[in-house]
Amino acid sequence: MTRILSALVLLPIVFGTVWYLPPVATLGLAEIAALLAFVEYAGLAARLGAPFPRVLAGTAVLACCAALGLGLAPVADILLAALIAIAAAAVAFGRPGPAVLPGVAAALFAPVYLGLPLGALVAVRAIHGRGAVVALMLTVMVSDSAQYYGGRLFGRHALAPSISPKKTVEGAVTGLAAGTLALVAAGHVWLPGLDAWRLALVGATLAALGIAGDLFESLLKRSAGLKDASGLIPGHGGLLDRIDSWLFAAPAFYIFLRYAG
Repeated sequence: MTRILSALVLLPIVFGTVWYLPPVATLGLAEIAALLAFVEYAGLAARLGAPFPRVLAGTAVLACCAALGLGLAPVADILLAALIAIAAAAVAFGRPGPAVLPGVAAALFAPVYLGLPLGALVAVRAIHGRGAVVALMLTVMVSDSAQYYGGRLFGRHALAPSISPKKTVEGAVTGLAAGTLALVAAGHVWLPGLDAWRLALVGATLAALGIAGDLFESLLKRSAGLKDASGLIPGHGGLLDRIDSWLFAAPAFYIFLRYAG
């Protein structure tokens, strides 16, 4: 029940912001999500023995999100500035030891893992309209739900037992099929001009990347000895637990719409 109530509170906020407000509001929502997810990510990195300067890395995450989302600045310039600042901070405040390189790598990975994917989501809204974002969100959400219920009903074979013991091959197949159908249906309404075969291919790709994103975040958590990234959302764990699929699917959708859509 707690899980359902949390969803009933969050979903109207997300969909309402995307649908009824201008693109800059979607950017604001993405920046909040990026910041909260970054705090959870930094905690995972610290537990894995890779602490880093949070202010610098967090600033890079937010800057990359805005840069890609609304084209406010070249992304490459921000990443280069982050590289210099984080490396300089490691020299100024760090001590020689085995955690130096993992810490710098974890800091530089944060804007790539969090900032750019959420910025891609904002860019889809700004360039291709609210319907394209809703189509992406529905595809990922339908796929996630189908994986869960398909796994509970039909699951027999573990998909990645060492990473996520509850995920099954049957659930993944159900999620792939449901995600594909979801984008075909949503694309018919909000992505006119794209034929059903292309929509099906993209839908299957997004669903597969969503599964990969979920497993990657599970790998981070299991490596850190955690079940959830945090307890921020009752019944759901942390924000990173909720957007892990989007972090892999959103960039692919953005690239497709930009170059092939």
